Amino acid sequence: MAGDANDPSAGVALERLCGMYWFPLYAFVRREGYGADQAQDLVQGFFAHLLRRNDLSGLVRGEGKFRSFLLKALTHYLINERERDRALKRGGDRVIVSIDDEGAEDRYQREPFHEDTPEKLFERRWALALLDTAMVELEREQERAGKGGSFAHLRPFLSREPDVGEYAEISTRLELPTGALAVAVHRLRRRYRELVRAAVAETVEGPLEVEAEMRHLMAALG
Repeated sequence: MAGDANDPSAGVALERLCGMYWFPLYAFVRREGYGADQAQDLVQGFFAHLLRRNDLSGLVRGEGKFRSFLLKALTHYLINERERDRALKRGGDRVIVSIDDEGAEDRYQREPFHEDTPEKLFERRWALALLDTAMVELEREQERAGKGGSFAHLRPFLSREPDVGEYAEISTRLELPTGALAVAVHRLRRRYRELVRAAVAETVEGPLEVEAEMRHLMAALG
């Protein structure tokens, strides 16, 4: 797990989690009223702050939900930075999380306009980040299995039902009976749900919290 200092894979898990949470945290800071450049500095500085203090050591067992911990810690960090009123740094020459500066702001500008609080925006972006993580892993699995081409056609049906005649059209393209196509979609949906649960499981204390966090994810999307 990401918070286990004795686990040799902890660094990889931490980097993956921080990368996944980068944009939800960035969106939160932007919604708090900070400009794009300042928000980038703050989020990078926040991750540097956590690693410098070793606050992530034992996190999974001690704090429960990674989502809740990060948002609480970031809120405190922003308060402290305001109080100190000093120049912000990105943690020296060390890059904590690889980011796409322009891409992050472009994504933020494409957020639907509504009156959501910064916390609500963070929750929605967290949920979407988990779904994206699972989708990327599913795509990689399909490509490794030599099914990348068919997956490109079936991917839209992971989140919606087919329109009338749509299965028949794709069946012709893939030279696959419609019944077999429906079975393939069913299996992909099942595997996608498994990967979403696996992504959620990485961010909570234990198996008992997975179901509650899955419900929270659906509520955030709704």
